[in-house]
Amino acid sequence: MTRLFPQNRAAYHALTAACTALTLSAGMVGAPLYAATLPESAPTELVYIGTLHQQISALRFDTSTGALTALGPVAEGPKSTWVAASPHAPVLYAVDDDSTKEGSITAYAVDRANGSLSALGTVPTGGRGTTFLRFDTASMTLLGANYNSGSVSSVAVDADGSVGPLVSTLAETGSGPNRRQASAHAHGIAIDPSGRYALVADLGADRVFVYRFDRATHALSQDDATRAATFVAPPGSGPRHLEFSANGQFVYLLTELSAQVMVFRWDAAQGTLTHVQSLPIGTDGFDGVKSGAEIAPGRDGRFVYVENRGENSLVVYRVNADTGELSLVQRIASGGDKPWGFGIDGSGRWLLVANQRSGKVSVFSIDAASGRLTDTGQSADVTDPSSVAFVR
Repeated sequence: MTRLFPQNRAAYHALTAACTALTLSAGMVGAPLYAATLPESAPTELVYIGTLHQQISALRFDTSTGALTALGPVAEGPKSTWVAASPHAPVLYAVDDDSTKEGSITAYAVDRANGSLSALGTVPTGGRGTTFLRFDTASMTLLGANYNSGSVSSVAVDADGSVGPLVSTLAETGSGPNRRQASAHAHGIAIDPSGRYALVADLGADRVFVYRFDRATHALSQDDATRAATFVAPPGSGPRHLEFSANGQFVYLLTELSAQVMVFRWDAAQGTLTHVQSLPIGTDGFDGVKSGAEIAPGRDGRFVYVENRGENSLVVYRVNADTGELSLVQRIASGGDKPWGFGIDGSGRWLLVANQRSGKVSVFSIDAASGRLTDTGQSADVTDPSSVAFVR
């Protein structure tokens, strides 16, 4: 099902004002709850941590030493499990992952001096349980995965980084054999390098859906060709997140329920996926609950990093640039309990892991030559951390 929304600016700004007023009255803070101004004698980045605790926390990260300094909570109210930063401006985006109501995306202006956030506006997504965001730089579009309603949404972003109107929402149906697969659950989105397609990993339907994406209008759509291009994953695998390779020729899919990495060759002309390889991310003999959590390529594309939530570990793979196939480089403990998300900083030298159950954000260094990770021992305490976003 597709819903398109007219880009009526007057109506949108009235809605935004109303949403902001309601949010403030419910306890969302535009001014910081706590934020300490620190001397910037060393190169630093601000790090924002989405949480399961209905707040966003801020950290100051020293990119020369890997040291973290906690700045405290800077926003409260919505269940902001996922945060993402604008590549153009000091703006942070956060979801509302409350499954009992319509989801939303809130934009915040970032004060680089002290890390505080000021709300710029909120836009509803047309789906429930908004759990993931992808920023398409070329079109200035935010794409959100609405887990509970099995839908994806596209939102226009204004030149100053504030959220514009909701443009489109597409919903799917489907199910799988696992108890968590009673209905479709969109969980991750990736835009192909040509900008003409959006790929959606759906945990509930055991599918990777292919949609058309129009960068000029910010709209998602579907037709017979894209429906036929849907990849049907093994039953009970639970696709979670996916990423394109650096050259755009391959796609790396992480399944949550079966804890596998699947490699595909991507045909940008036809908008189709061809399966190349499947690898378990776990160790032989593991008899606990499998759970893949996060996947991302390194900054130069030569390595892929995977978070194994079931075994509290990180896995590093080397990429074969010709075939797209992955080979194991390293397994290493995540530095805490139940890793939920991670982020790689702009330099590509550091990887920060949000260990949700132990309430710890841990810092790993990345060796540029080998891709291997080293636990630096640096960490910061954050209640229920789930995602990581960097703002320079």
